[in-house]
Formats: sequence, structure tokens, C-alpha cells
Amino acid sequence: MTTASNALDRVLVLEMVRVTEAAAIAAAKLVGRGDEKAADAAAVEAMRAALNLLPMEGTVVIGEGERDEAPMLYIGEKVGLAGPEDPRIDIALDPLEGTTITAKAGPNALAVLAIAEHGCLLNAPDVYMQKIAIGPGYPDGTIALEDDVETNITRLASAKGCAVGDINACVLDRPRHRELISELRRLGCGIKLIPDGDVAGVIATTDEDTGIDIYMGSGGAPEGVLAAAALACVGGQIQGKLLFRNDDERARARRWGIEDLDRVYTLEDMAKGDCIFAATGVTEGSLLDGVRRRKGGAIETESIVMRASSGTVRYIKGEHRKGVA
Repeated sequence: MTTASNALDRVLVLEMVRVTEAAAIAAAKLVGRGDEKAADAAAVEAMRAALNLLPMEGTVVIGEGERDEAPMLYIGEKVGLAGPEDPRIDIALDPLEGTTITAKAGPNALAVLAIAEHGCLLNAPDVYMQKIAIGPGYPDGTIALEDDVETNITRLASAKGCAVGDINACVLDRPRHRELISELRRLGCGIKLIPDGDVAGVIATTDEDTGIDIYMGSGGAPEGVLAAAALACVGGQIQGKLLFRNDDERARARRWGIEDLDRVYTLEDMAKGDCIFAATGVTEGSLLDGVRRRKGGAIETESIVMRASSGTVRYIKGEHRKGVA
């Protein structure tokens, strides 16, 4: 078991939930309004304000982009009310995972946050990442990014004790995944195609009730780190490899200290030591309920918070009558 961190003890688990609740409630005001940028900006502003109330020296290592691209919550930004005795914390965040989902009132939009001690989260550039992930309970090495689809599915089915055709995969619905989808269907696998939100897609592999056995395909590298932090808390396996479309993206990776551009990252490479992961639903989803507004102005939220050192997973229902607190 991962050893508990005294530094993280001082940033209470519940405080992380308050941060994601604030972002989710702000974004929920724009569900179905068709404005992705406005929804994202509202979530960013609310999350930033909530983080700046916490007693820590926080550094954003996964954020909205580099400073010239993201006026708030950019990579390298300092947050928190840091005093001389307060802990140094690295933060990976996505104030609104699923901006398009939110704009269109689709399912599974989340406000997401992960924290760890300084130096324990991969400082991934904002590029694509090829990913493969499964939930807990399987032998090490059940999946390997560099193996083909059939080998991974066959090995997973053997470990699960089922037929290959009983495996269900989660894949982002993108043209780039056409060959992957065709291969999975050739093998007889079920496929859940999701329009966005691959953090939720990876987490779905940890919950038997979702029916998802494996996540495959490419998505954002920052989302890969957030998903790895969640898996570090509850078990599971994930591997990722950065994908670069041009020399500018390769140069961006090198600016963040990444020299081996072909490296395959394991869970421990992306999120090590004690981690806390929190998420609050913005729209209704398979993982969490969305924000709900009741008569009289009350707001209901549902969140999940996990901790690696204890292996604890808590679902928290919130009722907010006077804002988030």
C-alpha cells in the first residue's frame, strides 16, 4: 500500500471536493447553452478561486495550457494561501472535462482534480496520448500498449476468465479510431463509444456496474495523468505514450523536461506516491449524477473522492443552499 503523506493530510480530502463542487456548479449554469468557451471559463474561474482559499503552496502541473494560452490555471501557476509551514503540492486539473458535452447537455461532463506531493505527477504537455487502461484485480502485465489489439484483448479475457467476445471496450468516438473500432468488432467485443470525457472512460473500468473492461485509444495527455491518479487510488493499470503531430509539439514536450519522446509511461510514471483524486458531476453520467437545481434555490451535487494511501473511495452527495461551502 502507498504510504500516507503528511503533506496531503494537511490538505483535507473534503477540501478537494469543495473545489470540484465549485467548478461543477459554475459550469452547470451553462449546460445546453451551446457555448463551450463560456462554460469552461466559468469552471476555471470558480476552481481557481476555491484553490486560492486552501492552506498550501500549490503548483499547477496539468492545467488549461501554457501561460500564453490560458490566462487562468495555466501550467506552472501558483495557487493557495501559502504560509511558511504549508505543504508544497502538485495539482493536475480539468475544471470542465467535457466542454462540448456541457454545451450540448450530453452525459458524463465532470470537474476533475488530482493532487500529490511535489514531483509525484507527470508534467505532461498538452498533446495527444495513446492510452490503454483496465481496472483492478488483474495480474501485472495484462495489458501492454506496444502489443496489438487482439493480444491485449485475448490476455484480458484470459485473466478475467471469459470469452474474448464478452469483453467490452470504451473508445472515444473519433475518426482516428476507425481501425481500432473495426478490430474490436472483428474480435466480437462490445464497444461503448463516448463523445468526450476520457477521464470518466478510464475510471469506468474500475466499476463493474458500468460493464466496461478496458479503455483504448488516444486522447489528451493531461487527461491521461488525471486518469492515472484515479487508478493509483483504487488499483488498475494504465499505459500511455505521447503522440506528436509536429515539431512545435515536440519542442513543447522538451520545454517540460521530456527527452525520450517515444517512452511508454506506466501508472507509476504518471502518478506516484500518495494521491488524492476528486471529481464532481456536471451533467448526468454513468459515474456521477450531474448538478441539479431544486425549488427554492438549493443545488444538489454528487462527487467522488479517492485516496491512494488508504484505498478509500467516497461518494459524497452535497446540498448547497447558500452556495458552495
